[in-house]
This record gives sequence, structure tokens and C-alpha cells, in this order.
Amino acid sequence: MRMSRYFLPVLKETPREAQIVSHRLMLQAGLIKQASAGIYSWLPMGYKILKRIEQIVHEEQAKAGHLAMLMPTIQSADLWRESGRYDAYGDEMLRIKDRGGRDMLFTPTAEELVTDIFRSHVSSYKDLPLTLYQIQWKFRDETRPRFGVMRGREFLMKDGYNFDLTKEDALHAYNRHLVSYLRTYERMGLQAIPMRADSGPIGGDDTHEFLVLAETGESEVFYDSEITDLTFGDRQIDFDDKAACAAVLDEFTSRYARTDETHDEALFAQVPEERRRTARGIEVGQIFYFGTKYSDAMGATVQGPDGKPVAVHMGSHGIGVSRLLGAIIEASHDDKGIIWPEGVTPFHAGIVNLRQGDEATDAACEDLYDSLRAAGLDPLYDDRDERAGAKFGTMDLIGLPWRITVGPRGLKSGVVELTSRRTGESEELSPGDAVAKLIAIYANV
Repeated sequence: MRMSRYFLPVLKETPREAQIVSHRLMLQAGLIKQASAGIYSWLPMGYKILKRIEQIVHEEQAKAGHLAMLMPTIQSADLWRESGRYDAYGDEMLRIKDRGGRDMLFTPTAEELVTDIFRSHVSSYKDLPLTLYQIQWKFRDETRPRFGVMRGREFLMKDGYNFDLTKEDALHAYNRHLVSYLRTYERMGLQAIPMRADSGPIGGDDTHEFLVLAETGESEVFYDSEITDLTFGDRQIDFDDKAACAAVLDEFTSRYARTDETHDEALFAQVPEERRRTARGIEVGQIFYFGTKYSDAMGATVQGPDGKPVAVHMGSHGIGVSRLLGAIIEASHDDKGIIWPEGVTPFHAGIVNLRQGDEATDAACEDLYDSLRAAGLDPLYDDRDERAGAKFGTMDLIGLPWRITVGPRGLKSGVVELTSRRTGESEELSPGDAVAKLIAIYANV
């Protein structure tokens, strides 16, 4: 993409309404624009990052054997009355009426709707296990929407739902999701720690939240410092292997890690003092096992091996897709702007032309632009007639992981400058070598 043809409304002033770094930088970098309290328009670059995050989630869900679908944002209140949650959910639910006077709602979550789909089409234990998921917009009418996309009212969320014959099978689905989520977050450059949490209005006794440590986190967290040394890495897990998935869960949850809602001071005191930590955390996902809560209430049964009806065991699993943009920025920025990890960057590299209009410099930039695109990479070429300082400032603000700087002086020696946004380190390479290095970097992402 050429910057001269792109819509990137960068702000020079610090937005007054921004209270945290991610909100400020998303507004300044032209990623979002507020439409109303807690509701945002996603501008081209913000939308591009959102789609990259969404794609990683889809890929990891597919590896775990989960099936994508799409459910409506508007649901009938009758389903929620069946489960008993319509009145219990509280004022966060946006309740509306259609023109026929029927009670409807803007979905905050979809346990009822997916259970209705299941009970309409699945009747035998032979069709289990089954896990369905979607990535869809949700709405929760927060009392105080703030912090940009971190605590908005409208948000994009991956929500998945497993249906299993037995508790053992459903707990395997729980473990499978934990493994899948660990890999998902690491691909985005995040360390998300699974912590014992409160289930809230979803229900159930088994639940873990995934939290990214950050000073601006909404939750106080307590944990054993050893847990921050754990990484999923490139290990290969067979998702059908119950023992392997359970071993990963044990590895990542056996050390103390809890949110303030479930913190147990007596248990925390058993952690060696030098390893006890308190911090703030940003929730980026949660997994639940809630047994037959919804299947009992809504008649979601299958014919068991003995021919008798059995209420299926269920769980739900969510990832805050739009919230992840804010979490990544909170975890990865400096005083110049955003620093995107390679896995979610909107463009793989930026090309800065130091002398727009110079025949040799323009030609070299065009060659780099074409070579990167031919290699399957997506560069952003700053071809504006702007001073170098403004171009560097924009690149630092929007946070592309790599920048190629092209100028007449370097070209005389046959080199361009390749700079890492994260470290600030630069090296002079031939244009061909710079392209080759970027190809190698992204081959491993």
C-alpha cells in the first residue's frame, strides 16, 4: 500500500478523552474513531489488525477441531427466559422490542442460542463431541465505558461452545481450549497467564481467565513468579490426546495464579515469599465448564448408549478479539508509539523514501515495494512529499516491526537501512538482502 493512497488520519495532538496508553495511541495512529460512548468505528489500519487477530484465532480453533459458524447479534428474549438468565443478567443487557412488541436483546453472549441450535439438530451420542464457535460482535451496556476498546460497550468476541456426553469428555474440551488459547496468544506476541477466576453470570465452578500483565489492567492479580517463565513455544500437541492436554493444563495452572475475585490469602501464603507477586492484569479470554446448567434448563439431551436420554455437558470459551488490540499495545509500546509484534502487524514493513522526486531513490523504493509484494509480504510505502522527520515519526507511531530507509547517500554505496522498531537497531544491507531478511523473518511467524 502507498501512503499517498491510504486513509490514515494520524492525530498530532494527544486526545483529551484518552486515559490509558492504548486508547491514546489507537486514536493518534488513526486506528479507531469514537462513534459514541464505548462504541468505535474501525478505520482501515485498525480494521486490518483486527482481521489479522481474527485470522490467528480461526487458524488455532481449526487446529483444535472446532467448527466455525455465525449467529445473529439480536436474540429472542424467550430463549433467555428458558434458561432463567433474562432477568438475572442485569442492566448490562440491552433489552429492546421489535415492531411486533416482542422482547429482544442485543447478544452479550450466546449460550442459549447455540443450545437451541444443538437441541434442534443433534439427538444421538454418536454425534458427540461437538464444539461450535463464532467470531461476532457483542454488546454489554457498561455503566462506565472507558479505556477505549479495553472496556467498550460494543466489542468483537470469539465465543465457542462444546457439547459432550460426559463430564470427563467436557473437561477434555476445557483442557483442549486452554492449550489452543496458549498457542493463540503466543502467536500474537503475548504472554497470557491462565488464572483461577469467578464465573459470573455464565455459571459453573470451573473457569480460568487469561490475563496479560499490564499497569493499566482492570483486575488485581496474585501469582507465583515461576508462572511467567512458562511458554508454550513450538511444541506439538495432539488435541485428541486427553493425557497430553491435561498435562499442559496442569503445567500452566498448578502454580498459584488468581484474580482478586478468587484470591485466597492462606493459599498464597504457601508460595515462597520471594516468588509472591501482585500486579494488574488485562483479561483477554476466559474458559468455562458449567456441566448441564443450560442443557437441563433447555432440554438439550441426546440418546445415550443405553437408549436413554442424557443431558449433555457443556462449556463456553471466549477470546476478546477487539480487546486484544488494546492489550497488545499496553504490553508493547514506547514513548514514540506502538510496537506491533510480527504476528499481528498491519503491514510487514514500512518503506521510507528520504528524497521523494529523486529519480534513483524513487526507483529503488519502487523496486523494494514490488519485490516485497512479489514475496507475499505487505509493505507500506511512505511516498508522501513530506520531510524525513515526519515520515519517521509516523512510522514510529503506527509501530510497524521493520522499516527500510532509502536515500541517495546510501544508494551511492548500494545499501539501504533496515531498522527494527522494537530494538531500534539498524543495519545497512543491499536492497536484495533486506528483502531476503524480511522474508526469512516472516517465514517463522
